[in-house]
Amino acid sequence: MNAGFSSLGPGAEFDRIRLVWNRLAQAAEGGGDDCAIVQFGSEKIAISVDSMVEDTHFRVGWLEPGEIGWRAAAAALSDLAAVAASPRGVLVALGLNPEYPEDFSAEIMSGAAAAAKAVHAKIWGGDLFRCDKMMLNVTVVGGIDGKVLRRDGASPGDQLYVTGRLGGPAQALNSFLAKGSPEASARERFARPVPRVAEAKWLRDRGATAMIDISDGLVADAEHLAAASGVKLVVNYEKVPVHPAVENPDAALVGGEEYELLFAVAGESATLSADFRDAFDLDLSCIGRVEQGNGVQVFKGGGAVQIQGGYLHF
Repeated sequence: MNAGFSSLGPGAEFDRIRLVWNRLAQAAEGGGDDCAIVQFGSEKIAISVDSMVEDTHFRVGWLEPGEIGWRAAAAALSDLAAVAASPRGVLVALGLNPEYPEDFSAEIMSGAAAAAKAVHAKIWGGDLFRCDKMMLNVTVVGGIDGKVLRRDGASPGDQLYVTGRLGGPAQALNSFLAKGSPEASARERFARPVPRVAEAKWLRDRGATAMIDISDGLVADAEHLAAASGVKLVVNYEKVPVHPAVENPDAALVGGEEYELLFAVAGESATLSADFRDAFDLDLSCIGRVEQGNGVQVFKGGGAVQIQGGYLHF
């Protein structure tokens, strides 16, 4: 493994990534985190790329064109939030079937631009190409004006927190797949996720030690944070905040594409959640703790349970 590579959690997708980084060896640097952190003189830049593909991440009939663009850009911008970077620019490579009307690409890009504007970034450019299925590859660049939050900083004794309420996107997805109409707030969480950029920097300045955004599911992404930090994460099932539209609370632990923040913070604070809610009108919940060991352990009703799920590409 090349120097600076952060360990990843289990899964076939991540076995493939580990194989890639082993093969690249000294031809690559870093890896395994939400962003690449590159030093240019005295300045640190965070860079990330994310993709969304029709029929893998969404179906066209579910969303308006602007929502497709927003969703793709927000997912990539969330990686910048996970390292407490300030977004600066967004580049979008957009692949479209030529049967779409001419203004379809402009509507998609308007949505991406709106997501960028919401976090004070600009569209810097991109690419437009012919593709049988719609594809958006989004590259984001941000500046770092303080401590870099990575996945590898959690220590035994830290407390484990999550922003927001989880499971809404999964609930919307289940409704779409059943050819129904999602509950409005769950649909909004699916169609227009919010990158927690300002929230991440606020948390960094108040003692966050390690952070990841939730894209594959709470438990799945907790595995990455645990692996990178070389610790065990203990999650209290009953303390995981559940979106009000969710029917099965398990969705809050395994549903993907949340783009909320999971993080560890040193010590205990009686006012952190209340102060956060006052600042952002958003829930902040302590859901567990960091211990010596490895992996993720979920406790429900006082006993350890196995929670199956999370998105798997392979």
